[in-house]
Parts: sequence; structure tokens; C-alpha cells
Amino acid sequence: MLRISIAAVALAAFAIGAVSGAAADDKPLQPWERKENHVKPPKGSPLDYLVSGYWFRTPKTRALQDDDFENPAFLWVEQAESEWTTVDGKAGKSCSSCHDAVEKSMKGVSARYPVYSAKNKKMMAITHQVNYCRENYMKAKKWKWESDKMLGMTSLIGLQSRGMPVNVSIDGPAKKFFEAGEKFYHQRRGQFDLACVHCHQGNFGMYIRADFLSQGHSNGFPTYRLKWQKLGSLHRRFRGCNNNIRAVPYKRGSPEYTNLELYLAWRGQGLKVEAPSVRQ
Repeated sequence: MLRISIAAVALAAFAIGAVSGAAADDKPLQPWERKENHVKPPKGSPLDYLVSGYWFRTPKTRALQDDDFENPAFLWVEQAESEWTTVDGKAGKSCSSCHDAVEKSMKGVSARYPVYSAKNKKMMAITHQVNYCRENYMKAKKWKWESDKMLGMTSLIGLQSRGMPVNVSIDGPAKKFFEAGEKFYHQRRGQFDLACVHCHQGNFGMYIRADFLSQGHSNGFPTYRLKWQKLGSLHRRFRGCNNNIRAVPYKRGSPEYTNLELYLAWRGQGLKVEAPSVRQ
């Protein structure tokens, strides 16, 4: 009873109201409600349709994302383009030493990550893979998860998949990690006793304080968030959500967050990659 009451109080305290055409028939549909913006969900999905977080943002924010010259994330992308061909580490190599032109070698890569690594016996996000290459092939120091260089590089790699559908594998050895991510998504946590599902499945299209809830998809990350005034990773967003419900956050790159990333990628399977996106 206590668990239920805490969750009910938390939702009631935050939820200001739905922004939905269903509330009044004479109101025009919001962008996220329009069927032309919907994508068919993967088999077994708990959602009736998928809609990118892009359509939950204001026209001004969407315009920032749509224009590569105005999109502030491209400041990091431009730095990464230079970093791609910069030799670093004792092996005397750059990214291009192994992968040649980023436009060709990285096309479609972000759309299928995270992936299971048989060598490391774990799921690896793009960020993990970048540092694995740096340490093992370049003999260079790892970059911090949220460093400008790492965010720029993961955005540059993500850009090469822009417009391609998210298409991750959850079969074989990835299955147990997917199931762990799904469990995390539905597990109540923190002082507010809430789970990811309570905001992004049951209440998308509603306000929680000043935040307008989307379906919580990952297809736009890394993203330039106006609130942050900088580029940020998906795992930073996970930590922010955990903090908001007064739960102890995990480290960026942790197995818990990487499993959750895999589940979210599957949950949004079919949505187009938008990295680097712009959000509120």
C-alpha cells in the first residue's frame, strides 16, 4: 500500500495535464499524435506506435536540429572530423588508419549498437567500442565517457547512420542483456518509487513539471540539450532521470545502463537515427 501511495502522490504532484487532441475534438492534433509521424513498433512491443522525441519538441527546436549549420551539436562533430585523422597513441595510428573515410566505414554502425562482443563477453555501446579501439589498436589513453572528444566522435559516427532505421539484435548471447534492460525499465526505484515505464509509456504526451514527456526513445543520442547548453550522452540522460526520481544513479557505461540502452534501442526499432539531435 505504501509503494502504491508514494507513486500515486508523485505522479499527481508532477502531472499538470495531457496535451492531447483527444481531450477536445475541436483541437488540432499535436505533431506527435499525427499518424504520418508514427512508425510501426517491433513485434512484441508494448507500444501501439512509435514516435520520435523530435515530434514532442517545439517547432523552433526541431528547426535547430534540421539545419546542420544551426545545430549546435555540429561544433563537436567538426572537431571529431579532425580527430578522425589525427594520429594518437604509441601505435602511431588514427581512426582512419583502420577505418579509412568515416562516411563509408561507419555508415549504419550506430543503427545496430549496442552489440554483443564475444571477445569481451558483454554488450558494448559505441562509446565502449571507441575506447576499446583507442586502448588496443592505437595504444592511446581512453577518453572519458562525457568528454567533448568522445561526444564529438560518437556524434560523428552516429551522423553516418542518420536517416537509417534503428536495427539492433537481441537474439543469441544478447538476449540475457536485453532481458536485464527490460527488467530495469520496469523496476520501481528511488524515493518516488517510479520506473521508466511510468513516464514514457503510460504518460507520454503529458507534462511533469515543465518537462513534456515523450516516449523516451534513444534514436537521437548523442543530443544537444538546450537545458544542458551542450552535447550529452544517453547515459547522462539516464543519470538525470534517476536523480529526478531520487534514485541513486549508476555510472556512465555501467552494465545496467548499457543493458537499458539495448532495450530502448529495440523498443524504438524502426525509428530513424537522428544523431546528433536537439532536444529541450
